[in-house]
Amino acid sequence: MAQALQEEFKEYAEKAKSLPSTTKDADKLVLYGLYKQATVGSINTNRPGFFSPTERAKWDAWKVVEGKSQEEAIAEYIEKVKQLLAASTNTYKNDCSASVSFN
Repeated sequence: MAQALQEEFKEYAEKAKSLPSTTKDADKLVLYGLYKQATVGSINTNRPGFFSPTERAKWDAWKVVEGKSQEEAIAEYIEKVKQLLAASTNTYKNDCSASVSFN
C-alpha cells in the first residue's frame, strides 16, 4: 500500500475524533466498520450476543464491509470523514447565519 495513502488515513482518523457529538450513530458505525476493515482486515470474531447491542452494531458494521481490500476501506473511510466534516461545517455556518439579526 502506498505510504501517502497510509499517512492520509492516519490524518483523517485523527480528524474523525473531532467530529461533532451530533454525528449520527449510523455514520459512526460506517466509519467504525471501514476503520476495522482497513486496520485488521475481514472480521475475525463471532457476533456478540443479544445483550451487547452496541458491540453487536459495531460487529454488524464491520461485517458489511467484509471483503473490501485495505486500500478500498481506507479510501472510503477518508471520503466518509471528509463528507461528515463538510456537513458539520455547513451545519455550523447555517446555524450561525440563522442566529444573526440586524434589527
